[in-house]
Amino acid sequence: MALPALKVAVRAYLAATMPSGKLKRILFIIGTRPEMIKFAPLILKMRREENFEPVVCFTGQHKGLLDDTAAFFGIRPDHHLNLMRPDQTPVSFLSRSLKRLDKIIEKENPDLVFVQGDTSTVLSGSLAAFYHKVRIAHLEAGLRSHDKFNPYPEEMNRLLCSRLADFHFAPTRTAAENLVAEGLTRDVFVTGNTVIDSLFLCLEILDSQDETEYVDYFNQIDWSKKIILVTCHRRENFGEPLDRILAAIEKFANRFPEVQIVFPVHPNPNIRQMVYDRLEPIPNILLTASLPYPYLVWILNKSYFVVTDSGGIQEEAPYLDKPVLVLRTLTERVESIQAGTAVLVGNQQNTILENMVRMYEDETFYRSFQQKAHPYGTGDSADQILRILKERL
Repeated sequence: MALPALKVAVRAYLAATMPSGKLKRILFIIGTRPEMIKFAPLILKMRREENFEPVVCFTGQHKGLLDDTAAFFGIRPDHHLNLMRPDQTPVSFLSRSLKRLDKIIEKENPDLVFVQGDTSTVLSGSLAAFYHKVRIAHLEAGLRSHDKFNPYPEEMNRLLCSRLADFHFAPTRTAAENLVAEGLTRDVFVTGNTVIDSLFLCLEILDSQDETEYVDYFNQIDWSKKIILVTCHRRENFGEPLDRILAAIEKFANRFPEVQIVFPVHPNPNIRQMVYDRLEPIPNILLTASLPYPYLVWILNKSYFVVTDSGGIQEEAPYLDKPVLVLRTLTERVESIQAGTAVLVGNQQNTILENMVRMYEDETFYRSFQQKAHPYGTGDSADQILRILKERL
């Protein structure tokens, strides 16, 4: 047998008799509730795949909010670092998490590390993987505000992660174009946003349940009133900006007592005390603790419109036909603004108040935000990502 033919025969024999290859171990590093929400559909689908072995590590950048959401989706971490500390700073958290993640990656020896979004967990996870020369996949890649201090420190976290990542799963074409403009052209994929996969999954679960549990939880709400959902938690709104936001909400509530405002208050002490001091005495404002994910989706679905600085809600609300007033001066989710499902109102009292009043009183304006194109995918993002990983890994 000639040598080339012998080589072909040997390769064919090995292909037929050797095992198909070891499972690809994928380490998911998760720090906050939004990361958990957006990773959940991918982890759940990956568990059913014979090619992959998902390993889940919680840093505990958030604790209660993250753990509750994971439990809702039936996900338990293989590692829980419990790194959250009172009044932690980005520097203190980054140093603790980098040290602990170094040991986790050394122990697990993954084929790929997956990070999501733009938190301090994303930066520490990416750095730790890079130091071990492990490939990195970035979910929700390419979001940019083009201002390194807004949002702070998230804009730089995602920029730095992009330089380290090997796979970039961009939620929209705009996000992918941002990466290309920065010279990142290899393994950039537009997959939609897995937050929509999670939203559809959550709605399916809620539809199968009796609503009594949720109605009882919100038993102080007068359901004959229009519900306006308010959330505010971002670092750039701490201090004076938050004071202006609360002043606008206070004036709106006093002007329209027939409206019910529901405000789940983030546990961060920089927010909680100011909100309760300012808004608790107002009878048509209901302040609650931060809501578990299914409760938040449920009340979002019952709302008339939303006032928020949350990126996740900005993505989710349009799929429920809920207009969004965005409490930020810049947003990396420009697709919502361009699609006409949201309007950027900043953190100035008069602008916020004017837009809330218009949204409530002007039905034509309100209706203009509904039935628009949905820019963040169709709920099959996790399937797309799995197909890509099978090919590329």
